[in-house]
Amino acid sequence: MRMAVSDFVKDENGAVTVDWVVLTAGVVGLNMVLLFAPAREALVDLMTEIGVTMGIVGEVMQESNNLGNG
Repeated sequence: MRMAVSDFVKDENGAVTVDWVVLTAGVVGLNMVLLFAPAREALVDLMTEIGVTMGIVGEVMQESNNLGNG
């Protein structure tokens, strides 16, 4: 049993696979940042418009709720 555990600990075949997975994930992550950077401003503008619209909807709902109470 000790021999099997010792052989398993000394085996480095999987370490190369882990290195490649980490390297590939880094490259993909960097590409995503670079590709989505130009779209960031458009996404921020879209989210701002959604926030403004939600604010308007909230105000209208509050006014209609106040009308029902009066």
